[in-house]
Amino acid sequence: MIRLLRPIAGLLAILLMLDRFAAPAMAARPDPPPAILYSDAMVIDGTGAPARPRQDILVAGERIVAVGPHGSLEARAEGATIVDLHGRYVIPGLIDTHVHLATPPDRTRALAILRRQLYGGVTAVRDMADDLRAVGELARASLTGEVPAPDIYYAALMAGPPFFADSRVLAVTRGFEPGTAPWMQAIDAHTDLAQAVTLARGTSASAIKIYADLPPDLVRAITAEAHRQHVMVWAHSAVFPTRPSEVIAAGADVVSHVCYLAYEAQPVMLAAYEDHTPVDEALLALDGDDPVIARLYAAMLARGTIIDATGSLFVTEEAARRAAGKPLRCTGAATIRLTRQAWRAGVPISTGTDFAGPASDPWPEVHREIRYLAHDVGMPPLAVIHAATLVGAQAAGQARDMGSIEAGKLANFVVLTADPLADIDNITRIEMTVKRGRAYRRADYVAPTAQEMGGDDPD
Repeated sequence: MIRLLRPIAGLLAILLMLDRFAAPAMAARPDPPPAILYSDAMVIDGTGAPARPRQDILVAGERIVAVGPHGSLEARAEGATIVDLHGRYVIPGLIDTHVHLATPPDRTRALAILRRQLYGGVTAVRDMADDLRAVGELARASLTGEVPAPDIYYAALMAGPPFFADSRVLAVTRGFEPGTAPWMQAIDAHTDLAQAVTLARGTSASAIKIYADLPPDLVRAITAEAHRQHVMVWAHSAVFPTRPSEVIAAGADVVSHVCYLAYEAQPVMLAAYEDHTPVDEALLALDGDDPVIARLYAAMLARGTIIDATGSLFVTEEAARRAAGKPLRCTGAATIRLTRQAWRAGVPISTGTDFAGPASDPWPEVHREIRYLAHDVGMPPLAVIHAATLVGAQAAGQARDMGSIEAGKLANFVVLTADPLADIDNITRIEMTVKRGRAYRRADYVAPTAQEMGGDDPD
């Protein structure tokens, strides 16, 4: 009996000691985050629904607790700080679905770009393959609020061996033999795809980007294995020699560059990504919908495939690229027609950019893509805002947490002083951006310097 009591007594002593340590720890638990009631705003919620006047948004910590008519949330908002937004317009945080933050890595430049994005209304971006050692650290710093920046979701790249002679590969995989870095892998018929996708997942990538120089069977196999491991697939809309119809049939979740879809009309597909022969636009319908492209869009609709159009790049860069003897694969006019047909067909379009503006530009690049969709393509402002918010969140795989102003989602929204539905250019009338519940006032914005941006126009 004495032998039995001794262990029990010892256990009681340990429990009492743990209780002494636990009590102060429990007492030190932080108070719940203070609530903020954003009051009496016109809310454009990002779903495509009409604007709702005189709405209140109750935020606690990082998330939206409730959205309701003005005055309806007062019982739940006792003790909350009230921010009067009478006469203001609230839209969800903008999402740029095609950025490159680290090719090559330059933290100072990346932070300047990210700061411009956040203070310009951008609360999330998709990084479409860079040096993920640098991008991962930027994503961490943004998530913890150490730096003013959108949240960053990023891709690990897979391509065929010929691509790995590209100088950009060397810039983002230093220390690795080209094609062997977990975030930038060369794939051929002998690759263990289960292992390759697992290595990519180990970088904390949100998706695999299928880039170039892969035949249709490997595009299908990579996509299937990525999905088996619950990883999204973001692909070029033509992977060369894989046609757009084959990329779509493989099941890519998002395809980038509406221009590349035009290669479907080519009788002979380009054999390699490195062949930059432009699209033969004479094969495309100049008036009305092109029937070949219509079949692609029907397939995308059936699968729920999103198009990351990157249209403004092809429109704004056309003249400069031609003058430099490096024309883009499509003219601006063809890019506009292809995007307009996608919109008319009901294909979800996200707002990706794929370029960085100069230090002198006060606004983030996604504003150009928004204006492109409104002014060049002819989409109504409500549809453009939907594209720049909820569709962007879907493209990043984050629609559960962002992209619309709804209870339970992250408090990511932009407060405007003028109506963006009356004029989409009012997206520049920013009073503040709220990201994960923290307000960033436009008046506090510090523009990038030319030195921060590398001293040159990065375009």
